[in-house]
Amino acid sequence: MKQHHSSSDNHDEHTPDNNMPNGCETCDATETGTTETAGDAGEPATSVVPATSLADIAHEWLADHTTELYEWRWDFHAHPELSDQEYRTTATINSILRDHGLTPHLFPNTGLMVDIGPDTPEKIAFRADIDALPIQEHTGCEHSSQNAGVMHACGHDIHITVALGLACVLAEADRRGLIKIGIRIIFQPAEEVMDSGAPELIQLGVLERISNIFAIHAEPKIRTGMIGVRVGPITSAGDVIEVKVTGSGGHSSRPHLTNDVVYALAKIVTDLPGLLTRRVDPRTATVMVFGAINAGFAPNAIPEEGTIRGTIRTGDIHVWRKIQPLLEELIGAIVAPTGAQYQITYVKGVPPVINDDVATAVLADAARMMDPQAVVQAPQSSGGEDFSWYLEHVAGSMARLGCWDGVSEKGDLHKANMLADEKCIPVGVRLFAGVADRFNSHADQVFVV
Repeated sequence: MKQHHSSSDNHDEHTPDNNMPNGCETCDATETGTTETAGDAGEPATSVVPATSLADIAHEWLADHTTELYEWRWDFHAHPELSDQEYRTTATINSILRDHGLTPHLFPNTGLMVDIGPDTPEKIAFRADIDALPIQEHTGCEHSSQNAGVMHACGHDIHITVALGLACVLAEADRRGLIKIGIRIIFQPAEEVMDSGAPELIQLGVLERISNIFAIHAEPKIRTGMIGVRVGPITSAGDVIEVKVTGSGGHSSRPHLTNDVVYALAKIVTDLPGLLTRRVDPRTATVMVFGAINAGFAPNAIPEEGTIRGTIRTGDIHVWRKIQPLLEELIGAIVAPTGAQYQITYVKGVPPVINDDVATAVLADAARMMDPQAVVQAPQSSGGEDFSWYLEHVAGSMARLGCWDGVSEKGDLHKANMLADEKCIPVGVRLFAGVADRFNSHADQVFVV
């Protein structure tokens, strides 16, 4: 695969805060690269350098539109929709993009993408997931979910808004003729379910001619303004396993005449995680946890069947690809002495998100252009993320977007009180614009990874 070369040079030709006050007219800049501004009587005219980089355009656009971004975010937050049901969300995104002169492409059910800039042989892409979770919100905020039992508890309302802000910045840059490469923004449905949306979009061709893809994930344990990066795996693989055990039941006074299903289930729950630590390298962060066990009703009757369900997570993609047959082998060995029968249902989830080193360096470089102290090392999460499927095909990286306000108690994802600080949104827009800027500035320089 080909990847554009990253650079740590600052491509900004001026400091926007000092040289581009709010309200200056840069859209009509002449080809000389300067505009003449008349001074007071008796004073010489001064020159204002127009925005020439995508980072400059982002700074300029955000000065006038950050409040609008916040309004979009709160609208998405108040109207969350479950996976593959994001109809209003899709329609709202589509409307905003069209209002800014863009032409989105709608996916068959929900979700959409938009291409900005020239139709170059290679493009870069940015992805935002758009679905919500089946959680009843308890934040108490003014813009709480209006959909009972559904909530943006994973920050996808932030992801959507950052991507929309980026699209608007790029649309403005394209109108000024500043974009040299094709840029695709993907608004993906159904990230939160096992049968997730990324593989379907890949089959639809969203990665055709894409050389690099980037994403963010809101992180309530990192302060707003900070960007967490990590080379290699930043999330884990996550699969679901169900084991149904059957056998002859009977009176609890005569367990020797039964195939004690409850005992067999208990042995799996207690022995399987321990056995894994002797068969899998513990440095791979492989964890087996059961979250549900169901068997019987009466205390004095051994049931004829029972079921346990759990998850298996690993930070190593090689372990993930081999773990299912190992679990089947170990479960068989555990159940065999009881004489019970068993049936395993195994559902493969997502592989780990494995960040490319060069793409991660581009993200870190863009973050440092915002603030030299903005970059922190992100830990590897035990959670799963279907952005990993894109990285099975092209190089790319996911960053953690800090969304803790530094005052309130730190929250956590997938909780009913999860509420991201909205001030992280312009940070995310500037980060993505900075990434696009680095590829745009080196549009003619590629090398093979």
